[in-house]
Amino acid sequence: MRFEAEWMRGGTSKCWVFEAEHLQEGGAGLDELLPRLFGSPDSRQIDGVGGATSTTSKAVILHRPAGDGVDIEFTFAQVGIEEAAVDWGSNCGNYSAVVGLYAIEKGWVVPDGDMTRVVTRNTNTGQIIVQRVATPDGSLPEVPAANMPGVPFPGHLVGLGFHDPAGKTTGALLPTGAAVDTISAGGKNWTVSMVDAGAPVVMVRAGELGLDPARFDSWTSGVEQQLDVLEQVRRQAAVRMGLASTAAGAARAIPKLAVVGAPAGTDPACDVNVMMLSMGKPHPALAITGSIALTLAARTPGTVLHAITGAPRGATLHLRTPAGVIETWTEELDGSLLVGVDRTARTIATTIIHLPGVSGSAAAASLAGATL
Repeated sequence: MRFEAEWMRGGTSKCWVFEAEHLQEGGAGLDELLPRLFGSPDSRQIDGVGGATSTTSKAVILHRPAGDGVDIEFTFAQVGIEEAAVDWGSNCGNYSAVVGLYAIEKGWVVPDGDMTRVVTRNTNTGQIIVQRVATPDGSLPEVPAANMPGVPFPGHLVGLGFHDPAGKTTGALLPTGAAVDTISAGGKNWTVSMVDAGAPVVMVRAGELGLDPARFDSWTSGVEQQLDVLEQVRRQAAVRMGLASTAAGAARAIPKLAVVGAPAGTDPACDVNVMMLSMGKPHPALAITGSIALTLAARTPGTVLHAITGAPRGATLHLRTPAGVIETWTEELDGSLLVGVDRTARTIATTIIHLPGVSGSAAAASLAGATL
């Protein structure tokens, strides 16, 4: 079989973008088809299009809805690497940035002024994301010039505004009803905050891991030495948040886990240091859906993060990550809250993916069911 696809960078990650109708031509169910396309299970993904890391083994499936004010719907798939499995339980903010750009490049949305608004809905969570794509003089620039931390080359500027993001997965900003909880793992008690906004996230104090807030550059090695206990914390949080019935049954992708700590001294460029884990390993930058949860946590008295940042200094929150400082923003829109972050995106390739031995029509049923 042959599958049309775009290879795109969104934020600090790369993904394969498919139109739903193209995958429906494939045959196997998506839980079987996507791992095979990506070359899983194999740590190298050598016989597929996966990039063998959590930030490059992902797919976005696009669908054009009929009406209700939404321009485009998209489903996010976290494709396993060592496992031939797909996690449909969350969204990815970095990859969300490709959706509005794709819609404009394909002519699904006509540019309007210097900033074109594309209203998108993520089907994994039901989250509405208002995307603002830079279109100076009413068109996409031939040579994109927007830069962002963690990416060496420029792309098209895309602002992502998450519309009233609290509780989209669990039903509540604080799924346990408490701003802080205690989780026992590895022979000690951990004080954590569990927040659902953009994506479910459990936040752990850096000090409880023995990390030095003044030496953020040393956090990676310190976190890597404690991945097992952090995974225990994350899995127990999944049960507390209602995402899994048992710790063993917790998904790999959610909840996300963030290690947070106060910046050294008085640093006007940074409100908090953050290291997030992705699929059990330190993230090279920051999961954008996770940054939305961090932003609302900073605005919620009593949380681990609010204890670090204090009362909001303004509409912007500065998060130091391994890739640099990322800014998130909040604003009111017609009585609703938008929590957002600016990303860049660009198309890398338009291609045909070849896959032998696939036939039938089961993918259509899969797309019509749980994934869209």
